[in-house]
Amino acid sequence: MEKRAHWYDLLLVNLFWLGLNIRNNAVGTIFTPYLLAAFVSEDVRNTSLGVIRTAGLIIAMLVQPAMGLLSDRSTSRFGRRRPFIFVGVLLDLLFLAMIAYAWDFWALLVATLLIQFSANISHGAVQGLIPDLIPEKQRGVASGIKGVMELLPLILVALTIANLVGAGRFRLAVLVTGLSLLIIMLITVLLVKEEPLRQKPDLPLAPTLLRVLGMLAGIAAGAAAGLVAGGILGGIAWLMVSPLGGSPLARAVGIGLGGAVAMIVAVGAGVWAGTAATLSWKTVLQNRPFVWWVVNRLFFFSAITSIQAFAPFFLMYTFHISREEAARMTGQLVAAVGVATMITALPGGWLGDRFGHRRMTAWSGVTAVIGTILILVIIWRPETWLLYTAGVVLGLAVGSFTASNWALGTNLVPQEEAGRYLGVSNLAGAGAGMVGSGIGGPVADLLNGYAPGVGYFALFAAYAVLFALSVVSLRWVKR
Repeated sequence: MEKRAHWYDLLLVNLFWLGLNIRNNAVGTIFTPYLLAAFVSEDVRNTSLGVIRTAGLIIAMLVQPAMGLLSDRSTSRFGRRRPFIFVGVLLDLLFLAMIAYAWDFWALLVATLLIQFSANISHGAVQGLIPDLIPEKQRGVASGIKGVMELLPLILVALTIANLVGAGRFRLAVLVTGLSLLIIMLITVLLVKEEPLRQKPDLPLAPTLLRVLGMLAGIAAGAAAGLVAGGILGGIAWLMVSPLGGSPLARAVGIGLGGAVAMIVAVGAGVWAGTAATLSWKTVLQNRPFVWWVVNRLFFFSAITSIQAFAPFFLMYTFHISREEAARMTGQLVAAVGVATMITALPGGWLGDRFGHRRMTAWSGVTAVIGTILILVIIWRPETWLLYTAGVVLGLAVGSFTASNWALGTNLVPQEEAGRYLGVSNLAGAGAGMVGSGIGGPVADLLNGYAPGVGYFALFAAYAVLFALSVVSLRWVKR
């Protein structure tokens, strides 16, 4: 009979997710935009952020599975996962210091890419703790605790780190982030009990990396196809509007329409090419509902992660506030999103079982469209109550989507190959920043150059379309 894990074991194996997400939210949502606002001019801020996010996600996509597999093979006497967590965090502390003392865009870019490398050393390893140490019958509870540990940082970062940056105490905020990560890492390393692996398993690294490279190639091919399609349709729109409204207006219409088309095509083409490169065209054609499920995820995540990424710059423009105030306000907004996310994430699985995971996923997309429309209204009527209302609506959508969409996907894959198939869902995680930020950032800056605020309106309107298309794509997601 399999031995049951104690309640404190369930907490300990998940505790590091708290530190990991405190670091991720602090660096990605608060520190990077705050420094970019000082290092680059306003007309290229969104583009610069898109470059940093895209490059960082490429590193994460390569490092995370590699470190996960290396930890699978580790025969260290300290256990398989904890040495990687320990080393990853020590490197994190070094690279956090580099972020704290970054002096220009290039120094920030290097520090951010390095922390993406170190962060995914520990991230790749910690994913193995639940399968390693928790009995199968308790993994559902353990996964629920993991979900809470991933959501709590949204609130904690807002209450502490974002407020410190808002008060002009940026380096203290970085120090608090590092200390939090260090303390949580030490608790994990000292109290989580791992049995050393006696014999190294025969798990070749090359096939995993080849699959990851296949995903990257697919996303790159999708992005290239999107840029070509966006360029062609945007150019046609430019020529059609030019006789009516003159060159500046025609250029704005062409860039806006071209950018939206580029994102849409990049999602569709990227997922189909990436899954084909990873699983083979024959497998893709035999499992089209699964591919459309990944398309659904990438549409949704491309929009929601990019809204979060560009929020500080959007707030600086809309409310005419400093970068310090924008950091504080972003923290409050993210906290509102986090609370609303927890409200729907916890009962989301039960609601999906009762009403259908496909239906709940569709409801999430529609709700996200409403939240994004509220953001568009804020551009013309900057009211804080409207901003937080939009955040709550988006949070409700994210929580419901997180709980129901994954359950939907697990019902679409062959159970004997679930790991192989569900690994392809990383396309949605890695591709989201590349599509939503990598394409969206330059579009926003170009259009804001035409008329202040037009870039943000076009950008968030495009994200509303992506949310809507995530709902439409469910039409082909069937068993």
